[in-house]
Amino acid sequence: MAGRIRFPFQMRVFLIVLTFCWFLVGIFMVLQYQREKEFKAELLNTRLQMHNERIIEDLRNGEDIKAIVKRIGVPVDGLRVTLIDSTGNVVYDNNPRHVSLPITNHNDRPEIIDARTYGEGHAVERVSESDDIHYFYSAQLGDKGMVVRSAAPYTHSLMDMLKADSTLLWVMTSLTFIMSLFAFLSSRKISLSITRLNRFAEKAEHGEPIYGEEAFPNDELGNIASNIIHLYVQRDEHHKQALRNEQDKIRLKKQLTNNINHELKTPVASILLCLELLEDHPELPEEKKTDFMEKIRSNALRLDALLKDVLTITRMDEGANVIEKTETDLTSLIRNIVEEERLRTDMKISLTIPQLKIDGNRTLLESIFRNLIDNAIAYSGATELRIAADNNGNFTVSDNGCGIAPEHLPYIFERFYRVDKGRSRAAGGTGLGLSIVRNAIAIHGGEIKAESANGLTYRFSLKVNKNVTKSS
Repeated sequence: MAGRIRFPFQMRVFLIVLTFCWFLVGIFMVLQYQREKEFKAELLNTRLQMHNERIIEDLRNGEDIKAIVKRIGVPVDGLRVTLIDSTGNVVYDNNPRHVSLPITNHNDRPEIIDARTYGEGHAVERVSESDDIHYFYSAQLGDKGMVVRSAAPYTHSLMDMLKADSTLLWVMTSLTFIMSLFAFLSSRKISLSITRLNRFAEKAEHGEPIYGEEAFPNDELGNIASNIIHLYVQRDEHHKQALRNEQDKIRLKKQLTNNINHELKTPVASILLCLELLEDHPELPEEKKTDFMEKIRSNALRLDALLKDVLTITRMDEGANVIEKTETDLTSLIRNIVEEERLRTDMKISLTIPQLKIDGNRTLLESIFRNLIDNAIAYSGATELRIAADNNGNFTVSDNGCGIAPEHLPYIFERFYRVDKGRSRAAGGTGLGLSIVRNAIAIHGGEIKAESANGLTYRFSLKVNKNVTKSS
């Protein structure tokens, strides 16, 4: 904005810190000053209440109020003692200037109200209606509704006694000035670092050489500046990396599309097959048609579930709380998968697992075993696949195939990683299968690792319900 006054950075920092310090100290001094005044007022009230209590005790002993006041004296110069009955009338006042007692009702005085309510009360400062003098009032309830009230006039000595000590104020003011000096020095140091950093940023923006610049201080800002310089030196490399990352994103999107097709093709193929049979063979019995329609419906529901779970799988990194889980017969699920897979391969698939149940997502659980079996069929060259588990949900899936070279094992669970890219593409793989397996296992409370010796072995665990141990 034209004409706008803009203070230098140092001045802005200094003014902010200075304002904050003075604001805090000001609040502290006001509160402390008020607390000290209240404390001294409470001390004075305690002295007067002790005086009132002594008068009440002597009245109980049958002594005359005038004799009592004359005998015990007063703790404060000019103290005015009044005796107020239950109706609020003053029945005694030791003020010699009063020829007659005040006839006003004193039950509406705050100290009298507190005395009748709590046994005692006081008022810090109020002008007396009878003599127009400022008094400090302390009242105490006696017998038969009688209230003894002591009123100390605000003389110079009393005001000095109630006045808060100004020493603390001077000390805090001095400390605040010292804090202001430190704030100025600190803001100046910060300003120097910021100014140098700003000069560097301007040079970096224009691509000018930055070496040989002034040394930065050995503090947080200096470390930040060093990191910025380091980043600037590697700017071109980071730019190239950004381009590579963008290309990878495009490739990953294409691979994800292929993966979706891979996951959905089984239910789609089953639906199309049933529809073709129904269309080509209208003479089929009604029972067979009903059976085909039920299979179509079942696969359509499976297709719908798969479409929903594709989105869920892509969000698995966000956490298991977004995945819907129900109690699932894990043994039955695995057996059905194995029976289906046996129909499309000559590989011998053996299954040795106990009866297991799990609180999990059926679609993700299916993806674990389908992906592992499909990988063995497509890539291992094995003649036998063994699936085994114990009662605690510890699984072993192993084959007698060609295995994987050791240098690939640490990476095979990464998304889109391929051991043999050409072979994987020929088989229709997307590189997402084992990544889905790892994430699905993690969501069900387990972890997986791979070993390659005399074939390929996967070992993983699932958090099963320990309620049935019958072998299958």
